[in-house]
This record gives sequence, structure tokens and C-alpha cells, in this order.
Amino acid sequence: MHRAWRSIPVAAVLLAAACGNAGNSTGNGTGATTTTTQGQGGRTIALFLPESKTTRYEAFDRPLFEAKVKSLCPDCKILYSNAEQDAPKQQQQVEAALTQQADVLVLDAVDANAVAPLVNQAKQKKVPVIAYDRLISGIDYAYYVSFNNVRVGEMQGQALLDAMTARGTAAKGQIVMIHGSPTDPSSADYKKGAKSVLDGKVKVGREFDTPDWSPDKAQQEMEQAITALGKDTVTGVLSANDGMAGGAIAAMKRAGYKQLPPITGQDAELAAVQRILTGEQYMTIYLDIRAEAEKSAELAVALAKGEQPVAPAKVNNGAADIPAFLLDPIPVTADKVKDTIVKDGFYTAAQLCTGEVKAACEKQGIE
Repeated sequence: MHRAWRSIPVAAVLLAAACGNAGNSTGNGTGATTTTTQGQGGRTIALFLPESKTTRYEAFDRPLFEAKVKSLCPDCKILYSNAEQDAPKQQQQVEAALTQQADVLVLDAVDANAVAPLVNQAKQKKVPVIAYDRLISGIDYAYYVSFNNVRVGEMQGQALLDAMTARGTAAKGQIVMIHGSPTDPSSADYKKGAKSVLDGKVKVGREFDTPDWSPDKAQQEMEQAITALGKDTVTGVLSANDGMAGGAIAAMKRAGYKQLPPITGQDAELAAVQRILTGEQYMTIYLDIRAEAEKSAELAVALAKGEQPVAPAKVNNGAADIPAFLLDPIPVTADKVKDTIVKDGFYTAAQLCTGEVKAACEKQGIE
């Protein structure tokens, strides 16, 4: 079930978080920025995010997490770091937080398959770890909070298949699959889900694992696919997220497509939702980032206080069954934007309906 949060617009939360952050941003010696939000002698909670190319992390995850922590624990101190997609930097950031005697680590790993030694360092200091958004493998830890990632891929695959079937192209041509970073275990889940729907029903012409989830690299991959397969042969694109979808769309526009084939996405980025309304992108997966950030904040505060909430699920990471909170993704096409993204306050009509998007908004009843 979708966890709605209509009562408080995201813009208000972001403003409150910005106004309430009395901390200082300083260089942490790793080339990335670390922010400390001062408390009044309470516990210290450290949040580590992997990168900023995907707009959700700085625009939503961080401020929502910080606002929830401060509402639950005004005396807690928050250490924040963004690794800018650099695993060694993130290692230094985590070690610095442990040196500063952080009581809880909330870690969205750049390379989730290689951070077990960092988690082990935390365990040796009896500091609990919450894996945020990406499942950390190879070691036991306190909690995992994310979305049902295989389900995300299933929804993307089904949406693409439905769109191609409606156009009469499912049995014609070939699709291009643009997957996410090979160092992000979520990418394998998205791929697994999409293939479970598409295998045997469409022909895959080209398939890529995209380092760093980079839109620029996705554009290059799409250009390679068009050159290899021929422009008229590509009848659908499975993109694992919106940023890479934007790169693929740029490549197709450059190649001179009169009508873009259907293309999927994820994260409900503002530019992507606008593309969906105008018809350039077929769909996105809308993730209730508020629910993810706030649940992680609740768990972090509870752990800092010595509590251990019971999780409704467990996910095996190859070494242990990790207590998990898995949230539900929501597929969004143009006709669903109003009753999901706008209704929830994720974006306002004023944010979406600018320039050439205004007429598309009116068509969907978004005002």
C-alpha cells in the first residue's frame, strides 16, 4: 500500500529543514562536503549518501531525514556526508564519523558489495548500522530500509511491454536495456524484475550496465545502440532511472526520431515528470522517499536510544537475514501524475506546469 503524506507539502519540509539547520558545512578532507547539525549534548547520528547526480538525494532524502530526526530528537547531532560517487571518499567519511563517536550510521553505500569492512569497524565499536536504499552484502547489521526493488523492475518491464503492445511493436524491432551501476545491488534487482516480465516477449538488441548511473554515459550507450541496430529497429527502451532516460532521449532526439519509442524511468525527477506529461518519456516509478527517509530516521533515533524496533520482513544479504522495511513503488504514466505526485505534494502544479508543459498539464487536469 502506498504510504501517503499529503498533510505536509515537501516544499514546507525542505524549508523547515533549511531554516532549522544551524550546523556548519566544512571540508572533511575527502573532497566532499560534510555537514554537522549541532544538538545539545544528545546522541550523534551519521547519514551517508552516495552521490548528487541523482537529484533525489540532496533535494529529498537528506532534508527529510534530517527534519524527522530533529523532530524526534531535538538534542541529537547529525553528521552528514555525500561521497559524490567515490567509494574511497565514503570510506574516509565513515571512519571520520566513527572517530567523532557517532552512535548510529545510516549508510547508502557507493559500492554496497565492498563496505563490509566499514560495517565491521562499526560493529567493533558497537555502533549499529542501517543500510539505506542499497542492500549491503557480506555482513550482519541492524536494519535495511528500501523499496521492493525487484517489484520496481517488474513494473518497468510491464509498463514498457504494455506501451509497445498498444503501439503494435512488441513483436517487432528490438529494445535497448539501460541498467544502473554494477556496484549498486539494487541494479541487479531492477534487472531481474524487468527480465522476468520481458524475457521471451521482446527481443533485446543491446544491454548496458551504466557506471555511476550517469546520464551522460547512458546517452553514449544509446548512441551506440542506435548505430549498431539502426534507428528504425529500436522500438522500446528500458531505462532503470529517470536521469539515464534523459540521456537516452537526448541520443534519440539527436538521431532524428520523429516519434520516440516508449521509455521507462524511476525516481519521479521533475524533468522526467514533465517529459512524461509532454509525451517524451512513457513512465516513471514514483518512490515515496518521505516514507523511506522518515522510517530510517525513526530507526536511527530508536537505536541511538538503545531500542530495537521489530521489522516486518527480512532480506538475506548472503551472510545474514537482515531485518527490513520494504516500501511499495508506484508506476506513474501521464494520466496518473495528478493523483499521485501532485496529490501527495511531491511537486506542485506550479513547479510542473511551466512553459510548454502547461498545455500538457491542462490536458491532465493539473492546475
